[in-house]
Amino acid sequence: MPHVLIVEDDPNSAAMLSELVASEGFTTAMATTLREARQQLTLMPAQAVLVDLQLPDGSGLDLFNDTDLRGNAEIVLITGHASIETSIQALRVGAADYLTKPVNVAQLKRVLARLTQPGDLRAEITELRKGIESDGRFGQLWGRSAPMQRLYDQIARVAPTAVSVLLVGESGTGKEVVAQTIHDLSRRRTHSFLAVNCGAISPQLIESELFGHEKGSFTGAVRQHRGFFERAHGGTLFLDEITEMPLDLQVKLLRVLETGAFMRVGSDEPFETDVRIIAATNREPMEAVRRGQLREDLYYRLDVFQVRLPPLRERLEDIDLLAPHFLAGLNASEGTERRFAPSVIERLKQYGWPGNVRELRNVVQRAAIMSDGALIDQVRLPEDPQATASAAAPPPSETGRGPGLWVPVGSSIADVERKLIMATLDACGGVRERSAEILGISLKTLYNRLREYGQAAEASSGPSPSA
Repeated sequence: MPHVLIVEDDPNSAAMLSELVASEGFTTAMATTLREARQQLTLMPAQAVLVDLQLPDGSGLDLFNDTDLRGNAEIVLITGHASIETSIQALRVGAADYLTKPVNVAQLKRVLARLTQPGDLRAEITELRKGIESDGRFGQLWGRSAPMQRLYDQIARVAPTAVSVLLVGESGTGKEVVAQTIHDLSRRRTHSFLAVNCGAISPQLIESELFGHEKGSFTGAVRQHRGFFERAHGGTLFLDEITEMPLDLQVKLLRVLETGAFMRVGSDEPFETDVRIIAATNREPMEAVRRGQLREDLYYRLDVFQVRLPPLRERLEDIDLLAPHFLAGLNASEGTERRFAPSVIERLKQYGWPGNVRELRNVVQRAAIMSDGALIDQVRLPEDPQATASAAAPPPSETGRGPGLWVPVGSSIADVERKLIMATLDACGGVRERSAEILGISLKTLYNRLREYGQAAEASSGPSPSA
């Protein structure tokens, strides 16, 4: 039977917690100080430790330093002082979750349910890590480079916990694949993993898509609709392009994350939900906060554990694995046996890849289509915008300034981004698809940026991108 140690100096709170934990099928032991907690852990190892933040002889955070003593026990912080900074600090040093006083019974039961089999997950992660050297993959991710090794370390640390994760990276770096891998290595993997692109849903419909609606709640609502939060109950909800979510809806999302409850559109009945949030953005989060595109309070609620995805240009050695992997998928689906000549792989490693892994996959697909035989010995790469600019630019003037995009020191990141997008669009003759590919962003994101820059009329002159 799994064992839980409760470290709480208030007798009434300790007794209440002990009764609740025992009712869920755990044996319990209690301690009122850190010293007693260490003694209890010496006497009997625990699968989980519920520890108060403030104790007579120190902080509950000090228990995280006793790695040898607590072994594989999951630590859940309990605090009566609802400081988001303290909670984030605890989660970053390894807490499985945190609870605020007075402890919500339903939330405690959900936490305990997720703490029942951490050993199995750790064993699986250990096996995955062993396979990196043999086949170069970690779950659904491929690569042996140092940046990917660091990424695997972060995933292995955060996946078994229940904390929110913020993925930051350029378009095409594989943020949804990382989110799926985190879900697959979590205690929620037997439940749903649902992904929603916040920038691809109409602002008028996104609230209904997230929280659902009742029949007749608005024109066109001909039936009751269950939203993403309801359908992902017990599982993971991936919110891509979170900075594209309307600000008024960000307020409602924050409320759901804080209370664990939501209401369908057109209803006043609250629904409890147990969903882990993984959010993603291709912007710098704090810059989005400064520009008013992401609420600061929501940012800190999502940014409990931040993971930055490396662009492909920083891990070019992984093309040795990625290109054959994509080609193998095509061979399997089409019944072919194509392979790359070594010279093609070397050429792929010379390109800058502004569109990252997504662009590489597209290039592999084009190469396979254009190949007449089993051996692919030629590949057509898009023009590298950096190489093209270097080749075409005449010598700089005496001031050192040749043609190109010049940014004065002191410019904001937002202003640099705007100038780069508009300059790229101009260099591509207004062809938005090509501009988006060079910039490494989705076509939808490019349209959103143009609307922000007061280019709505120009952006709507051509056909709208598909969602």
